[in-house]
Amino acid sequence: MLDRWTMPMTQGPLEALASKLAGRVSPDQVTLLGFIVGMSALPLLAFEYYALALVAIIINRISDGLDGALARLTGKSSEAGGFLDIGLDFVFYAAVVLGFALARPEENALAAAFLLFAFIGTGTSFLAFAIAARGQDKLRTDLPNKAFYYLEGLTEGTETVAALVLFCLFPTHFAWLASLFAIACLITTTTRLWGGYRALKTQDAAPDRTQ
Repeated sequence: MLDRWTMPMTQGPLEALASKLAGRVSPDQVTLLGFIVGMSALPLLAFEYYALALVAIIINRISDGLDGALARLTGKSSEAGGFLDIGLDFVFYAAVVLGFALARPEENALAAAFLLFAFIGTGTSFLAFAIAARGQDKLRTDLPNKAFYYLEGLTEGTETVAALVLFCLFPTHFAWLASLFAIACLITTTTRLWGGYRALKTQDAAPDRTQ
């Protein structure tokens, strides 16, 4: 929901950082390094080193924006890079939730399972629309820097980052924070499925003007 406003604000700093890295590392290397750092949050969370885990999460999220900025700056944007980026993003998100479940299983496991269930809905609706909308420029949104056809919702990248930060800042309240975010994710899944279906149905029904 907030990505359309936050992304323009982050592009300037990311492009400035990308200009310093151009020629030194590739976008895919930034993606992989950011993923490795982000995955360190899992054991850190499991042992309840929440401050260090938060640092790892923030570095991962900066890398997630930086790889795209670097790819555009160097002309190395690719389908492979976009695929790697989004695939590792979902693994990272799940790993953070698992870390909280491992930290305090009696308190957090059920809420973590609920949130992972909700993530399946947001992730599959997001990617299914990207596949179905491929090649249909009329279905693009106002987020041109996204590697995939993007179907907006209540919970997007900005809201997810905010949720992960809140989890680390208030770990004793993870269960109810995660449950609230899971409900928001389920709302996103519902609206994406309905909105995506209607958009694709309308596109299917439109006359073919290429003939």
